Amino acid sequence: MEYFVHESSYVDDGSEIGAGTKVWHFSHIMSGCKIGEDCNIGQNVVISPQVVLGRNCKIQNNVSVYTGVICEDDVFLGPSMVFTNVINPRAAVSRRSEYRSTIIKRGASVGANATIVCGHTLGEYCLIGAGAVVTKDVEPYALMVGNPARRVGWVSKWGEKLHFDENGIAVCPATGERYKLTNNKVNAI
Repeated sequence: MEYFVHESSYVDDGSEIGAGTKVWHFSHIMSGCKIGEDCNIGQNVVISPQVVLGRNCKIQNNVSVYTGVICEDDVFLGPSMVFTNVINPRAAVSRRSEYRSTIIKRGASVGANATIVCGHTLGEYCLIGAGAVVTKDVEPYALMVGNPARRVGWVSKWGEKLHFDENGIAVCPATGERYKLTNNKVNAI
């Protein structure tokens, strides 16, 4: 086996797990999901059918990744964060045909106890603060906090807060990478 699964976890037949991935205690990897290389799946995590995780995703403890979620490479999902996959759930009504897709783009991070309401896209390298409730699409590099989540700034690929000068240029204090803010959108330059 090219990946590690703790003896207390279950991996259903028909799931795909990439080389170097680690699945820790009491987790369940369901049939039909695809997990990329070098991922880390924490304790008490459920990965549902048709979920796609890219390379090097980090899923912290107590996260359920439901059908409809697609995480690109290098995504971080913090402890006990929550996804939904139906807008108006009812126990007596089957809404499996109404699952909405949620896409988490490359390098995005979702903080502990945050909630991501289904049907939205979180842009590249955005940072969702702990406890935030995301109810709409999130721009790349956006720093989002609150309930409902609102943008309070911008962050670099490294996760450092960006401060833009009068020309709309910011420099990541950790890496020296430069960013440009134009029309309320950030791009690396």
